[in-house]
Amino acid sequence: MMAVLQRVKEASITVAGNVTGRTGPGLLILLGVGKGDQKADAEYLASKIVNLRIFPDEAGKMNRSVLDVKGGLLVASQFTLYGDCRKGRRPAFDQAADPTLAKLLYDYFFVLLCKTGLNVESGIFQAHMEISLVNDGPVTLICHS
Repeated sequence: MMAVLQRVKEASITVAGNVTGRTGPGLLILLGVGKGDQKADAEYLASKIVNLRIFPDEAGKMNRSVLDVKGGLLVASQFTLYGDCRKGRRPAFDQAADPTLAKLLYDYFFVLLCKTGLNVESGIFQAHMEISLVNDGPVTLICHS
């Protein structure tokens, strides 16, 4: 699994003109599921993300996690993270998981985040989504399982 994390002041996801998820200060998580990924990958990545110390403390140093600051989480599925652009002019998505498996692991990842007690919202799996955000920092990280 792969995730792009963006520390945000606010973010929202709109599908077909309707807001499906939003958060105030916290993290926007773009989540990709790859071939061979399993529940253990989702568990590792969920734990890693909520415990990453990427929020500022009183001294302005990145020393607090989203759990520490009680931030929100907004999750969007993003199979294009597995796009391979090394050959040709069109990305190949051979390493992205089959949509059936990807949906199961995406949903499992979402449930794991919900168990943290933080406010967790999402887009719609496989939908065309419009994502709006105010990146805070900017802080953008890539995490792999």
